[in-house]
Amino acid sequence: MRETECEAVCEQVALKAGAVELMQETDTALSIENVRLHDGIDGLRHGLFQNDDYDDKDAESSDDDDNSDYGSHDKPGTSLPRLIQNGNVPFPDIFQTNQLLFYERFKAYQDYILGDCKTSEVREFIAEYLENVLEPNGWQAIWRTDVFEVLVEVTDVTCSSLKAVVRVVEPFLCESKVCAFTVEAMNSLLEAKDYLVPLQELFVVFEESGEFDQTAMAVEHVRFFYQNIWRCWDEEDEDDFDYFVRSVEPRLRLYYDIVEDRVPSGLVVEYHGVLLQCENKYKEFLSLRNSIAESDLDTESGNVSMVEGLKLYEEIESLKRKLRLIENPLLRYVLGYQAVSRPRAHKVKGFRPEGGTVIHIVSRSLNVSLLQSLMRDKLYPESSKEDLEIQFHSDPLIALNMCYEGDTVVICPGHYSIDGFFSIADSIELEDYGLLTNFLLVQPGKGDISFVDCTVCCSKIANVKLLHYIGTEGLLCVRQGKTSMENCVFQCETTGVTVRPSAELFMKNCDLYGAKGAGVEIYPGSTCQLIGNGIHHCREGILIKDFIDEMCKIPKITMVNNVIHNNEGYGVTLVKPVNSSEIKEKMPSKCKDAGTSYTNTEERDQLCQETCNKVCVVDINTQSSSNDSNPSEQIECNTIIINELVATSVRKTQIYRKRLSELGITEANDDLMSDEMFVSIAGNQFKYNGKGSFGIFFL
Repeated sequence: MRETECEAVCEQVALKAGAVELMQETDTALSIENVRLHDGIDGLRHGLFQNDDYDDKDAESSDDDDNSDYGSHDKPGTSLPRLIQNGNVPFPDIFQTNQLLFYERFKAYQDYILGDCKTSEVREFIAEYLENVLEPNGWQAIWRTDVFEVLVEVTDVTCSSLKAVVRVVEPFLCESKVCAFTVEAMNSLLEAKDYLVPLQELFVVFEESGEFDQTAMAVEHVRFFYQNIWRCWDEEDEDDFDYFVRSVEPRLRLYYDIVEDRVPSGLVVEYHGVLLQCENKYKEFLSLRNSIAESDLDTESGNVSMVEGLKLYEEIESLKRKLRLIENPLLRYVLGYQAVSRPRAHKVKGFRPEGGTVIHIVSRSLNVSLLQSLMRDKLYPESSKEDLEIQFHSDPLIALNMCYEGDTVVICPGHYSIDGFFSIADSIELEDYGLLTNFLLVQPGKGDISFVDCTVCCSKIANVKLLHYIGTEGLLCVRQGKTSMENCVFQCETTGVTVRPSAELFMKNCDLYGAKGAGVEIYPGSTCQLIGNGIHHCREGILIKDFIDEMCKIPKITMVNNVIHNNEGYGVTLVKPVNSSEIKEKMPSKCKDAGTSYTNTEERDQLCQETCNKVCVVDINTQSSSNDSNPSEQIECNTIIINELVATSVRKTQIYRKRLSELGITEANDDLMSDEMFVSIAGNQFKYNGKGSFGIFFL
């Protein structure tokens, strides 16, 4: 009996000891997790409960945190690189934080700093972020201005004002661009500033322990935000939008597109010019607004100031709209840039002074069998007409530069890296000899020009595969004249094929893919025939532009038996001014608009908008149904595109004739559907396009 009681007592003592040990372990876990609270709620649950349900989530969270601004402090040493300072003064090294990738900044601003805040809440959210991650004191930094650099120590941080309290470090290290600063002079300057300096001007001194990694990253995010994202007029914008979605994301993407040379240099110059102009106008507007007192509103001078203020406000709004157009990734590719600075195109040479034409053979190496095949298939048929001259080249660009009117360039199979661009200014033929899979023209370098630039009266490109690695202007641009392309393959990095106003393109049995802009851009006043092509895996399939000028003629388009699929946006997108849907002019009661009669533009525009919305819904539903789209839906989509293009042409023609009649000029032809308006769209297939088959984009 006593043995049983002893065993029971021992069990109770063991249970109590185990409970005490368990409580101690729980308290320890709680204290550790309180210190590491910023690592996330999942980590806290894992430390408290140790459930298997959270093991996988914790592993993913820890991996994610290692790459974020909220890295774990358990890992010894810093995870940030060191930046060695160059100069006459031996400053300590600083953290290198200015080489973050797009997704790193994107995640930091979206998940940790701004979230879904409104414009008026930006400063509040940033201050809260800094309070959570910024070390309040005990770290050194280089205070860097346009005039001097000096080593300081941070003793306190005021997050609400984005400023830090600093003092000069001993030994005194300072480098000035104008004159030498002494310790006394620097202390006097700091005293005048109440020892407060902006956080943006501080660069955190490197520390191997990793204790100040979060501080260095926080200061970098604040500095980058106010240098590249924030605009001085943002606070006055409407508060009905998510600031990150409306402003931060497009501006951040534009910044990295510029850094990575995906934006034409001319557009970059224009953007910075408009931005500077808008900042100056806004400062002028603020100065004028602050100078107007309430008592002056009823006076003549006050009225004049009000008028000037309204004028400045309208100018600022116009500049802001231009900035938003460039900042928006979709509009940036849609609008493009017409005034791109590029080398002057080759001048037209015309016919050879001595007469005759030449066949240019391009080959890295020419063996006997290849030469025999060329003689049999290419040279003998041509030479039977007349005595032709033959020239041999190893570089396609050299051969093209040697061409005159009527010459032919035959490129043999091989991999050719082109250091430059093709400027076709004379009517020539460029074709490949052999299997297309064995042939490749590559432009590896970057540039603000198209890989192939056509300004010729009539040229032909056949059986050619073009690969465009890096560039901003696109792969092929038809600026003038007529260009024919058959059996070609285009692998694009930016825009694919562009047809400028008054130019003409015939494209048959070609494969175009990979464009980060539109696969084919068709400008007003151009003529474009697309027959049997595949256009896929681009941002937009075909882009028809109608925004330049309401009086510019709509392009003449033929689209037959094309397969447009797997594009990020719409298969076909029509871009037109928003005011074109608000025109109030009356039209003849019997005017036919694609087989339907309308009495005024309001009725027609309403139907066009309803049709567009209907198409988007149908296409989105079709994407998830099956691989083979419904033939009736494909026919309907082709018809809708025709209806919208015809309706746009009718509207423009009506406005044009009304303006002529106001000037007293009349035209004999009153037929709004004249022969000049040529549209043929049939047999095209639209599959798996992200937003649908056809969409209208109003500017």
